[in-house]
Amino acid sequence: MRRITLALLLAGVAAARPAAAQAPEALWYSTDAEASVQSFLANADRISIVAPQSFSMDSVGIIWGRVDARVLATARAKGVKVVPLIVNPGFDQGIFHHVLNNADARRRAVRNITALCRDNRFDGIQFDFENISILDRDAFTAFSREVADSLHRVKCTLSAAVVPRSSDYPGPTSYHKWIFDNWRAAYDYKALSDAMDFISVMTYSQHTRRTPPGPVASYEWMERVIKYVLAQGVPASKLSLGLASYSEYWYPTYDAAGGPRSSGTGLAYSAAMGILTENGVTPTWDDRTKEAFAFWENDGINEFLFLEDARSFTARLPLISQYKLRGYSVWVLGQEDPKVWTTLPAVAK
Repeated sequence: MRRITLALLLAGVAAARPAAAQAPEALWYSTDAEASVQSFLANADRISIVAPQSFSMDSVGIIWGRVDARVLATARAKGVKVVPLIVNPGFDQGIFHHVLNNADARRRAVRNITALCRDNRFDGIQFDFENISILDRDAFTAFSREVADSLHRVKCTLSAAVVPRSSDYPGPTSYHKWIFDNWRAAYDYKALSDAMDFISVMTYSQHTRRTPPGPVASYEWMERVIKYVLAQGVPASKLSLGLASYSEYWYPTYDAAGGPRSSGTGLAYSAAMGILTENGVTPTWDDRTKEAFAFWENDGINEFLFLEDARSFTARLPLISQYKLRGYSVWVLGQEDPKVWTTLPAVAK
């Protein structure tokens, strides 16, 4: 009786102790660029999941691509899960529309995605299907359920990188309506999270080459997106917050087809710092957006740079604990400020 009582007492003490905080899941995207590969090899200990953008799918469900052998070997040695991306090449809307709406292509796609994960012993697959018409929203959800069911049967996970939105209001301008109908609205966040293991919301590229210059990802905008997605019924444990490692450089350009326009170009941290040094400017920290920016004149025309560095990266991490999110998904290895790695918390493995 005394042993039983003591055991129950110890169990009660253990239950009363506060649970250790779950380390955030750290997903980092990679590409075939050598800088991306080398960054993964050097920093695999601080990464939970590596997601190489390695595979493409055509309009009849055929998949091709490969993961760098060095990435695979290091991931398996370091206990990093490998969850490659599958994309519609060039984010071509017509390619994916055909897969979703042609029965043969759809069946072939489900079969090939499952075989890809099973035969290569990947831990899972992440969809990176973008530029999906709002008219294909239900078809995409149904396709995701079919793929998730098939992958789960072979012990693989399914997740998706989804384009963010902060409301169901299309917006006040023709640009807002266009990007809503063709990029943002096709993702039924709740239904996808129900079918999948998690979703990575791509809370970056807030401003695009079709907009005026602006932050890569304003803190306020990111928080609005998080609140909206959670309000749709997505469990926080299934939501990974997108973080940018790249900076954005805005300058005027001209091409024969499109004429003069403003161009926003993503840059690695080292290249961004080089441009700032070349133009003799020091970026200014904006505590509202939690991002540094600079602008300067080039022969009478202003150019802009929005800098993502270790300070801006770590300034966004509290959103994960505040909203009890699963973790974060970073685009992309090889473009980050090297100091990021010295500031990261422990990760879930």
